[in-house]
Amino acid sequence: MLVLGDAHADDPARRDALLAAYREVDPDAALQVGDLFHYDLPAPTWFVAGNNEDFDVIDALRRGDAALTDAGRPHLLASTAADVEGLRVGGLSGNFAPTQYGKSRADLAGDRRRHFVRAEVERAASLTDVDVFLAHQPPRGLLRVAGGRDPGVGAVDKILRAVEPDLLLVGHNHRHAEATIEGVRVVSLAPTWEAYYTLDPATLELERHAVERDATEP
Repeated sequence: MLVLGDAHADDPARRDALLAAYREVDPDAALQVGDLFHYDLPAPTWFVAGNNEDFDVIDALRRGDAALTDAGRPHLLASTAADVEGLRVGGLSGNFAPTQYGKSRADLAGDRRRHFVRAEVERAASLTDVDVFLAHQPPRGLLRVAGGRDPGVGAVDKILRAVEPDLLLVGHNHRHAEATIEGVRVVSLAPTWEAYYTLDPATLELERHAVERDATEP
């Protein structure tokens, strides 16, 4: 199974890097953790929306519009779960904004559609029997960024404790990092122009494959 970090594939070179990973692995299925920005993919893909997307497409995927059911369209996990290659995969779409968290999805407009709201976090936290969970942002305790700040968000902490997946995959910070948090293996994925990953569904062994940077940088 192919596993991918942030793609930002509205940029042509980064779109090429995204599609090159599919060609290298030729997967039966793929998982991706947001900031995808390209929705015609060569293998069945399950993903969560990030904070950089075409939100008209994301809204259509949330609604399940028939026009977006072509084979190349990825499957959005929005506080939902799906059976993928023998694994139960759940996901939370969006990123955290304290000013938007208490609103309803219907109240979010324009670029504010990139956020998740409390009801979506609660729905995600109620998912059961999840093997792998996808979120765009990390939980606390995984990363440190400029100034020593922890970029993790409490909403993802809540889901991690409630769902207790075997593996939590996150993106957003464009850095590879691993930790065990609350007994859960958590991996922050490098972006697709730096690396792609393969996952063994039977063992949940995750392998990182570096990408030649000079062939993928814009």
